[in-house]
Amino acid sequence: MTDAPPLPERSRRVQEHLLAAGVETEIRVLPDSARTAAEAAAAIGCDVAAIANSLVFLADGRPVLVMTSGGHRANLAVLARSVGASEVVMAPPATVRDATGQAIGGVAPVGHPTSLPTFIDSALQVYDVVWAAAGHPHTVMPLTFAQLSDLTAGTVIEVV
Repeated sequence: MTDAPPLPERSRRVQEHLLAAGVETEIRVLPDSARTAAEAAAAIGCDVAAIANSLVFLADGRPVLVMTSGGHRANLAVLARSVGASEVVMAPPATVRDATGQAIGGVAPVGHPTSLPTFIDSALQVYDVVWAAAGHPHTVMPLTFAQLSDLTAGTVIEVV
């Protein structure tokens, strides 16, 4: 039996959050990067649409976390209506790191320094298991839609 690779520090923070919330799931360390939904799906062997991308947007200048299906890109006009903002734009990398403590490509739905208003793509509801980044570009974790929703206290919205 081989030992699993050690979790990166940011993934350990995510794991601590999961444990505190009573969520039992395994954070997996992948040999290759899972920075994109396509990379993650290929590494896991799942449908790309079952990847829950953790994207930080600025909604009227305030950071919000939007969990989108890897099967499509969020329509900014639809997203703005869904979150009740006049304008929504992608957050720059420095803002993402400041808001989440994590780098783009590894942003988890939880484990951030402070909680962010979170919105979840309704398209993810059709999957028994969705896969989210776990704080590092080489770590992922499986969650049910209910777990994702409960963990983040996210509001389910349309993004396309």
